[in-house]
Amino acid sequence: MVAAGLIAGAGWVCTLVFRGPEARDAIVTSAGVAFTVQLMTFGIARALVPTNLMAGWGAGMLVRLVTIALHGFVGVRVLGQPMDAALVSLAAFFFLTTLVEPFFLTRPAHTTPRTTQ
Repeated sequence: MVAAGLIAGAGWVCTLVFRGPEARDAIVTSAGVAFTVQLMTFGIARALVPTNLMAGWGAGMLVRLVTIALHGFVGVRVLGQPMDAALVSLAAFFFLTTLVEPFFLTRPAHTTPRTTQ
């Protein structure tokens, strides 16, 4: 739930920068999108940790990039939200959650016993 805390804190800061009910709605929508995508991409990365950590993390980054593009080109326009508040907040949410993600993507410890000779 670290992601939820980071997104909530960053969302509060975004409401100080972007004022008004439309901006607040855009920030809340972006927070929901970011949290959902973060859970999904973390699951993908976590599943690939034993075999290829960088592939999982890279796939997650690609999904985040596509999400920002789709949110900007489609989501914001369909919902009629201010683009600046929606995209800056979404990028901030992804940035912060991506910063802490490596701490939770550790490889499992090797359990092979050592042999003494």
